[in-house]
Amino acid sequence: MLACLVILPLSGCATPEARTRAALERTGLSRPVSACMASRMVDRLSLVQLQRLGRLGRLSQAGNFDEFLRRTRALGDPEIVGVVSSSGLICAVRN
Repeated sequence: MLACLVILPLSGCATPEARTRAALERTGLSRPVSACMASRMVDRLSLVQLQRLGRLGRLSQAGNFDEFLRRTRALGDPEIVGVVSSSGLICAVRN
């Protein structure tokens, strides 16, 4: 019972990262690159920014990273664009 009480709050913490990773994978990025980017994005963007990115609509249907980045620019938030583009570059080189 105690273990469940400890694990339950922790499982909620991973949700934004898991959602971000899944959305990135649906754009066609590899699993390792998506996981790397999601980790960086969740650490560097606020929950509000992540929600704005998620509400952009059809990000998962972007088809490739260039289109994904183009759609993120439409938000008009330079911090989001900077984090997404730098994360994409760093994670592509690492993986």
